[in-house]
Amino acid sequence: MHLDFISSFIFASDRTWIWLAAYCFVLASAYSGYTLFAGKFMAPRLTFGLVVAGFLCQTIFLGVRGHEVGRCPITNFFELLTFLSWSMILIYLVIGSSYRLSLLGVFTTPFAGVLSIWALLQPESEAVPIKHPVNPWLEAHTSFSIVACGAFALAGLAGLMYLIQERQLKTRRPSLVFFRLPPIRTLVVANSRLLWLGFGLFSIGLATGFMIGQDVDWRKVAWSLVIWALYGGILLARIRHSMATRWVATLSIVVFGLLLSMFWGIRFISEMPPVR
Repeated sequence: MHLDFISSFIFASDRTWIWLAAYCFVLASAYSGYTLFAGKFMAPRLTFGLVVAGFLCQTIFLGVRGHEVGRCPITNFFELLTFLSWSMILIYLVIGSSYRLSLLGVFTTPFAGVLSIWALLQPESEAVPIKHPVNPWLEAHTSFSIVACGAFALAGLAGLMYLIQERQLKTRRPSLVFFRLPPIRTLVVANSRLLWLGFGLFSIGLATGFMIGQDVDWRKVAWSLVIWALYGGILLARIRHSMATRWVATLSIVVFGLLLSMFWGIRFISEMPPVR
């Protein structure tokens, strides 16, 4: 009886889990942002607990929705945005402690909250989930690509933190924010490794896309190749030391902005007949 109650609660409305996740991320953002910019003591366990709670809510949603659609839940724009937010939080939880970037959550949680709310505003969020045929190559292509986007998002946020720290150093009058954010060298390393992680995953996503076994829409391929080439150019310039670190940080933000626009572009293209 208890198991039936728990099961009915979990499956009652999967959208509820995204609302709960968004609520957790907004609370974490408000608390960590206030303590950071007001110079107050921040209890990291509280912020981390809220982030983990939001991540678990997203994970439950993805599990429930995956059960309902019979495959990886990335079948529409609502699910895609949710999966992107989940991927970003997953990578943050993995690398946050590794690179002493716990304060990256100050920048990560607002974005995750915005993505969650944006997802809930999509018409598809109200639609009744339906079963979809399983195509392993399609799922691999989409999954790798979206997780790569999560890595690129964090690379952009690390780049933003670098630019803030660099500006603080140049003014020679650092504020409280300077002493709370990670050292510049740590941000440079994190930005570089996140770019490499995202580029590797995105490359796998592109490669598996050609194995789907369906008609290829070359407009989507071209859009994806542009993003791939831009990130590849950034990394090549970094290897050859032909680009200043601040430009790498800036382009990490700009190219991710273009990547976000790709989601709008792909949705628009999906509503048009493919080019044969």
